[in-house]
Amino acid sequence: MHRLFVAIRPPAVIRGDLLGLMEGVRGARWQDDEQLHLTLRFVGEVDARVAEDVAAALGTLRQPPFAVAIDGVGQFGSRGRANALWAGVRRHDALAHLHRKVDQALVRAGLEPERRAYLPHITLARFGRESGGLDAFLARHAGLRSDPFEVTGFALYESRLGHEGATYTIVERYPLVA
Repeated sequence: MHRLFVAIRPPAVIRGDLLGLMEGVRGARWQDDEQLHLTLRFVGEVDARVAEDVAAALGTLRQPPFAVAIDGVGQFGSRGRANALWAGVRRHDALAHLHRKVDQALVRAGLEPERRAYLPHITLARFGRESGGLDAFLARHAGLRSDPFEVTGFALYESRLGHEGATYTIVERYPLVA
């Protein structure tokens, strides 16, 4: 089985800026440079045939490059407890359009459509039971902004879960072309 997702890899300067924020929250399992990405669509566990169909379907997408920017920080949680800390990505029509195209391609490959609303973000940390200092981090970085950065492509990733967290491998890259 293959655990897949589709994502944009931010440029090194953006990743470096985000890595520089990663401190001061008790219980945070900070992402490393290789883990920083902007998810377009989580695929999940699929067999080899479906993985090939997904890769082929993504190869049919056409869209010109566009620019996006980091905009603020936030958290995901459940039952009053944080489970992820993220940097937001400013809403952009071209990004939303690419997300929809990716979702439609995956539906053509036999997957169910995405049911959740798309909230573009880059995960900075994940949490277990503890998340001390999170409110202070959110307040300190609420005004986080970046210059726009060019999105010239996206990739299909495979995720392998291990004791030290997830490792991501690029399965295939897809350039954005006009």
